[in-house]
Amino acid sequence: MDVSDILAAHAAKQKAVTVEKEIPLEVDTGFLTVTDLNPVDTESYEANLEEYLMSTARDGVQTLIASLFSLPTTSSPDGPLAQLPAPTTQLPRAKPLPKPKPMTKWEKFAKAKGIQKKRRDKKIWDEEKQEWVDRWGWKGANKAKEKQWLSEVPANADLDYDAAKVARDARKARVAKNEKQRQQNLARAAQEMGPSAAPPPVDVRKKQIDRTLAVTRTSTASMGKFDRKLEGEKKLKGMKRKFEPTEMSAESEKSHNLAILSKLDKEPVAKKSKKSAPSSGGSDVLNVRKAIRATSKGKGSAALASGGKGVKGKKGKR
Repeated sequence: MDVSDILAAHAAKQKAVTVEKEIPLEVDTGFLTVTDLNPVDTESYEANLEEYLMSTARDGVQTLIASLFSLPTTSSPDGPLAQLPAPTTQLPRAKPLPKPKPMTKWEKFAKAKGIQKKRRDKKIWDEEKQEWVDRWGWKGANKAKEKQWLSEVPANADLDYDAAKVARDARKARVAKNEKQRQQNLARAAQEMGPSAAPPPVDVRKKQIDRTLAVTRTSTASMGKFDRKLEGEKKLKGMKRKFEPTEMSAESEKSHNLAILSKLDKEPVAKKSKKSAPSSGGSDVLNVRKAIRATSKGKGSAALASGGKGVKGKKGKR
């Protein structure tokens, strides 16, 4: 049986491993991305969109896989792993890259002496309880001496010697020492990184905390009315908006509109001639459009009539 025709037809269906295009594809193996800068083939795109997209995606994936197989590999339990190079594409960033964190005093000493950091387990075996307990925290092994029902008392101890209190004071002293070393490391790191990395002053930080606390108080449904106040908490001072009454007398409304028109009438003639269009009366003293827009912000048509009369009377007095 001659199967050469079948093999030839099957081979024709298989595309080549190498992808050849007019503009070579740009491959960034570090980011596992492929960029195709070739223009879109309009005829193929309009003839069969799905086939065109599949073909373009296939060429990009084939190029990426070929570049991965050319990288050096390392063996692992899951199989060979390719060692990706550093990315070559520069991605835009909203903020600059963070500066490397300065080493602490102990890290510098360990690096100079060649001491490797060994991570301790969070659980340790308790011989008395015969179970695994936490090394720190609530019911941690570091507090075991404070809760023992039987403790050894030194021979030269005082009569009021309290073993639990001594163990508790020693633990608090270690905590205070660690906190002091942490603050020293922060101050040293701020000095090395420059003045920009230094923490804000105490008074500035206090104002920021007060402001944040006051804003969080007003974020509740009752706007902080029924929230329990803290000791020494200051009330956030703000500006209260003043609203005019919905109903007012005709005299008050008239005086309010006249005040607006008087402000418009005091504007320079040159300034108003640029902004305003020619009015029906041909006068360049009053910006009619601006007056109508200012008086019609919720005052009603009655206010327009009264305002117009007030302007005429005022103009006649001049």
